[in-house]
Amino acid sequence: MKALYFDGKRLELRDDYPTPERRSGEALIRVRYAGICGTDLEILRGYAEFRGVLGHEFVGEVVEADDESLIGERVVGEINIGCGECEFCKKGLEKHCANRLALGIRGKDGAFAEYLTLPEKNLHRVPEEISDIEAVFTEPLAAAYEILTQLHLKPSWKALLLGDGRLGQLIAQVLRYHVDLTVVGRHPRKLRLLRELGINAIMIDELDRSMRFDVVVDATGNPNAVLEAVKLVKPMGFLVLKTTTYKQSKRPLSEIVVNEIIIIGSRCGPFKPALNALKERLIKVDYMIDGIYPITDWMKAFEKAMSRETLKIILKM
Repeated sequence: MKALYFDGKRLELRDDYPTPERRSGEALIRVRYAGICGTDLEILRGYAEFRGVLGHEFVGEVVEADDESLIGERVVGEINIGCGECEFCKKGLEKHCANRLALGIRGKDGAFAEYLTLPEKNLHRVPEEISDIEAVFTEPLAAAYEILTQLHLKPSWKALLLGDGRLGQLIAQVLRYHVDLTVVGRHPRKLRLLRELGINAIMIDELDRSMRFDVVVDATGNPNAVLEAVKLVKPMGFLVLKTTTYKQSKRPLSEIVVNEIIIIGSRCGPFKPALNALKERLIKVDYMIDGIYPITDWMKAFEKAMSRETLKIILKM
């Protein structure tokens, strides 16, 4: 099969990569579309020291499964695969299993290929109201919804979202329903797109730095943004960190301690509310697509994805 393989130094398209063999309890999935994510780009720079087929945002069709009712179904999949035996797995928290695999990120070939395998329990059927292209956004949208599972937001709260990129666009659309939200970014086009959705979005130099917010979310992708973010949180407020990068970040510990700021790390989230939001048209995603490329044009796709002005690039298998 065709697959985009990363050997730790370079990415290449292989035409004869072995088709994965499913194990008991797994499904073999024919990938239709897969999205290029910021994490994929960070892996190319050294994040997670991953070797293998990249990609974890996908929609596909089940071609083999123990559960025959899944065969022929369109699915998306949760990316973490736990050991099944540890305390976290037994609590349904496979994403914190010390021995976990993660699709296209940690020890498990991913979605930039014609086929992939995942445990059947990781799969979610895609409602017919959601197109293939929209379904690709399920995994990052779930990450946006994770904030709601971690923090009980209040309508009276003032919230600041730092970052207007791929994930920032989705987080903004989720948070807008729960808090008084302001988004800060560096890209006029991306901020304009948010304003067209009715979201208050401003350039970084327009922010009144004397203001303090009940909750600040960092989705900048900049490991040192936390240095500025803590200065914008009210005493005893919340700082939600969404940035993952190969670079190490500096931590302003004194300000965090003195102001008793509560820091929340936040990553993978629940698929069901994400799929429901797409189905009910609560979240818009089509406007974010800056290109759909066949896997054979992967070099053009990644070049486009690496541009700071680009939002979402999707590969067609």
